[in-house]
Amino acid sequence: MSTSIRAAIRVGMQATLLALAPLAAACGARADARPAVIDREELTRREARLKRALANPDAGADHDGMLARWLLPDQLKEISGLALTRDGRLLTHSVKRGRVFEIDYRRGMIVKEFSLAKGDDALKGDLRGITAADDRLFIMSADGTLYEFREGADRAKVDYLVHDTGLRSACNFEGVAFARAINSLLLACHEVRDRALTDALVIFRWKLDAEGPGRISRLTVPFAKLGAASGFTSVHPSDITVEPFQGNYVLIAAREKALIEVTPEGEVVRAGPLPGKHPRAEGVTVTTDTLLIISDEAGHRTPDEAVHRPAVVTLYRWQREGTS
Repeated sequence: MSTSIRAAIRVGMQATLLALAPLAAACGARADARPAVIDREELTRREARLKRALANPDAGADHDGMLARWLLPDQLKEISGLALTRDGRLLTHSVKRGRVFEIDYRRGMIVKEFSLAKGDDALKGDLRGITAADDRLFIMSADGTLYEFREGADRAKVDYLVHDTGLRSACNFEGVAFARAINSLLLACHEVRDRALTDALVIFRWKLDAEGPGRISRLTVPFAKLGAASGFTSVHPSDITVEPFQGNYVLIAAREKALIEVTPEGEVVRAGPLPGKHPRAEGVTVTTDTLLIISDEAGHRTPDEAVHRPAVVTLYRWQREGTS
């Protein structure tokens, strides 16, 4: 048994994630979050079901295109952004502490977690996004501060560098992504503080390995360009990613339940509703095997309802514009 499988099983014993949601073609089991020890055979079955679903163009047709939904444990009830490492592993983080989790999104397991700390002092803050820039990782706070670090082993504490982007007066940020084509981090404005830009979607670009005033540039997309058909007169992004096929920027917005795709030049590719039902969509990424992954933080089903809704990660088929 491989080290990664042993780690997955061990973590599953401690805080089990996850059950596969009902799917028309991939799985008929009812989703639940009951604790269970997930053995190697079950992990293999889960991965096989997802592979079959991806191969079947009709899979998920009765569920808004959903291929799988994984229920998350309490450690991730305030799940925020999502990021893919260069070798295709999914990372996420918690909002109030610098805790990073690796989720096996094909098999529904937390593989490991590690934390950011200076000695015994754990990183705390309003942490709103994560991205991977090759072998470097970055977490971003709401004021645009960037925390740079390297991936740690399971249960490890890792040191970090702090970068002040100087953008705290420009925006309240949610969502960060790495644009390899321009070697820059993309910082999505959740709420714009510059009155001249309040009618636009604003993304700041922070160039890696550069210094001086030329390090920062800005992309603005007027809301009017989103199109009357979208119905969006404003958008408050909660995460951003770069899709791996055309290199377009994909944003989601929890408040508007929106999914927006724009080119690096700011042309709108699509603007419409999120697929499925997402009460609090906080993270997004697109995989090279054509999956759209969206995370939702935990909460109540409605403001008047006491029933707890767990945090989830949901998998859809990513449909590129112009393809069927």
